[in-house]
Amino acid sequence: MKNIIITGTSRGIGHELALQFANAGHQVLAISRKIPQTLLGNINITCLSVDLSNEKELSKVNDFLSKSWKQIDGIVHNAGSLILKPFSETTQDDFESIYKVNVFGVANLTRIALPYLQNGSHVVTVSSMGGIQGSLKFAGLAAYSSSKGAVITLMELLAEEYKERGISFNVLALGSVQTEMLEEAFPGYQAPISASEMANYIFDFTLTGNKYFNGKVLQVSSTNP
Repeated sequence: MKNIIITGTSRGIGHELALQFANAGHQVLAISRKIPQTLLGNINITCLSVDLSNEKELSKVNDFLSKSWKQIDGIVHNAGSLILKPFSETTQDDFESIYKVNVFGVANLTRIALPYLQNGSHVVTVSSMGGIQGSLKFAGLAAYSSSKGAVITLMELLAEEYKERGISFNVLALGSVQTEMLEEAFPGYQAPISASEMANYIFDFTLTGNKYFNGKVLQVSSTNP
């Protein structure tokens, strides 16, 4: 049994992932702004309502960890925020709101978790093909895609900084997955992979990927991008 933190569990990949880990007997700390009824009542899931864009709210995570968990075996930074706007209309406030979730939220949660991470722990960050240098880019996603590029570099740096402690940091750069966020951004587009299917992959990678990778970015996409 492992202790796993997952963010963005109110819907989509994060929701499916929380259920998969819990059903496999692992203990899950499910973090999202809204707590879905479908996760409540599961004896292996603890739900916390946290706005990752607000650093002060992360004190709830710190309080839980200090009282309930002695160690963290895995983190899946799955939560994400997206704005689809022409760059000429994308304000600094827009950029800041995206970066607060996609970059600062990842950094702040990881910092809080560090005292509980140990040799063999695996931190997995869900990025996007849009954040990969040289990949096909979509107009209107300047804030989102650049934030996903920033978090890739952050994880590479942390892998180097904490390699002596045996903590692994890897990134999965996803292509299109059929989630509510994708439907909201691109109505009518049908992705080739469902949220449940991608959750299957991330579940296995979180448990075993650190045996083979550290400080790496894996492109998980069957389409371009």
